[in-house]
Amino acid sequence: MNTAEAEGRRPHQPKPSRGFFALLSLLWRELGSSQPVLLGSLATLTIATLLGLAVPSATKIAVDYVILDTPGVAGIPDWWTFTRDRTTLLWLIGAAMLTLSALAAAVGMWGRYHTTRLTKLLQARMRRRAFARALDLPLVRVQALKSGGISGLLREDAGSAGDLLFALFYNPWRAIIQLVGTLLILASVDWRLVVGGVLLVPAVWITHRQWINRIRPIYRDLKITRSGADGQSTEAFAGIRVVRGFARGPAESARFMRTNHLLARQEMLVWWRSRILEIVWALLLPAASAGVLLYGGSRVMSGDLTVGDVMMFSAYVLMLLSPLETLTSTAASVQTNLAAFDRVLDLMNEPREFENASPTRRLPAISGRITFDNVTFAYPRAAGEPGTPVLQNISLDVPQGWTVALVGPSGSGKTTLSNLVARFYDPTLGRVLVDGIDLRDLPVADYRAILGIVEQDVFLFDGTIADNIAYGRRSASRPQIAAAALAANADAFINALEHGYDTVIGERGVRLSGGQRQRLAIARALLADPRILILDEATSNLDAESESLIQASLAQLRRGRTCFIIAHRLSTIRNADLIVVLDQGRIVEQGRHDDLINAGGRYARLLRTQVEHAHDASSPPQVS
Repeated sequence: MNTAEAEGRRPHQPKPSRGFFALLSLLWRELGSSQPVLLGSLATLTIATLLGLAVPSATKIAVDYVILDTPGVAGIPDWWTFTRDRTTLLWLIGAAMLTLSALAAAVGMWGRYHTTRLTKLLQARMRRRAFARALDLPLVRVQALKSGGISGLLREDAGSAGDLLFALFYNPWRAIIQLVGTLLILASVDWRLVVGGVLLVPAVWITHRQWINRIRPIYRDLKITRSGADGQSTEAFAGIRVVRGFARGPAESARFMRTNHLLARQEMLVWWRSRILEIVWALLLPAASAGVLLYGGSRVMSGDLTVGDVMMFSAYVLMLLSPLETLTSTAASVQTNLAAFDRVLDLMNEPREFENASPTRRLPAISGRITFDNVTFAYPRAAGEPGTPVLQNISLDVPQGWTVALVGPSGSGKTTLSNLVARFYDPTLGRVLVDGIDLRDLPVADYRAILGIVEQDVFLFDGTIADNIAYGRRSASRPQIAAAALAANADAFINALEHGYDTVIGERGVRLSGGQRQRLAIARALLADPRILILDEATSNLDAESESLIQASLAQLRRGRTCFIIAHRLSTIRNADLIVVLDQGRIVEQGRHDDLINAGGRYARLLRTQVEHAHDASSPPQVS
């Protein structure tokens, strides 16, 4: 089984946008058990909208029956009033209008509150699922996304997906109820008015089909460009020391601005296409008002309609055009939210790390014997296929409790071999076994729970020192945390800080020195109490005095555990149970320090070269 198969990767290519109704169906499924809440909100919205539609009818009653007492309208009907006092009737009509409006607002607010609450819950759910899937992606895919791109996707795209509840359900439903209700009321006044209103509906359909659908792909490209800009800025500030050290500030600014200029051009393209829609509807509304004035006025003068009819009709025409205008003016924002939802779905549909792997065993009690059985490995390319092998035909058996030192020039495969031990990747060919069990047969999360890793590039989180030490063992007590820090020679500098173990160290531990960060990482590994330990240049940032102080702690940490050490310093590797010399991805020598020195092979030559270099530089001997 090759690496791509083991991790279940497919070639990563831009995916075509999903259709509108496909996205609508997927969003409805995302609601799950919350669907009845949305349906209840739509029901209250229906009631509130219908109550609001009744208000303009009171205008006709007030004008024709009360204010004008229009001839031919037969005055005030006896069956609907108990008084002939016009002032009292006006007050009653006004009170009725106010009551209906207040009732509509109260009912509508109840539904709007629950829709808003559901929106926030959906946003939180989408962000949680997207974050969890991003954590489960294969390493090669995570590295391709970049931290800034992932942050933008979680913050903006997952949040925009939640806004679709209003854009695709709440607002359109209100528009439909208002549209249908208004048409029915107009039909009761004059059927010709209904025909004029219905003729406006195709304009919305044509606008959506022929124009709006062209905007969403642009929004999707805009989202991708924005993620790229976020990734560039995050990368530049994460490597600010390198940027300044090589005076690359202007070049990084230029690179950032090129991406932002592209982003600005895409935003302007969307802006123009969206404004064209607004212009169309800005012309349509005055035209409709003029049509009402001409048609209604002529019918009043001919005696077919009353002034109250025209006034009521004018109000309902505005209510008819309002939902149509809302649908078209918000269509562009709907498209950007759909594009965001589309991207989130793409992320959640990406294969997890080792998705196609099928663990056949539960993790037993592990002693820690590690075996490489004729392993060949090549890092996958972007398309998912393996590239040039960086490890070839590696066969190695490491008994439980042994310390193995990996030695060789840069690029020889030392870190790659330790990555296979940690099962960050699976072999392209061959097997890696723990206690005789293929790692592919074990649940990866359970296996990694018995691992401890201390890397050269230490990563610490923006929190307290105590939180960082206890990262691998959240239930640890303060005395246990302090004991681990003491064993890693970190207790002294921690207590010297103003807030001790409660000191906030900043993002990536920027407020600490390199050596202090390294010792916190060692304390973190000590507290986790792993069965298998990987030390990748774990003492590289320590001065000679600090290193000598923690060598005894590291020896205690390694006792009873299988340990893989990548180190250059002779003091770190000379007492290893086994030294493995790698060159160009192959094992060229292995044995104990004294045996390899006596053999006079590659290890002896490397050591001799480094000793001579160290003597000239007055620094501790190192082995490349």
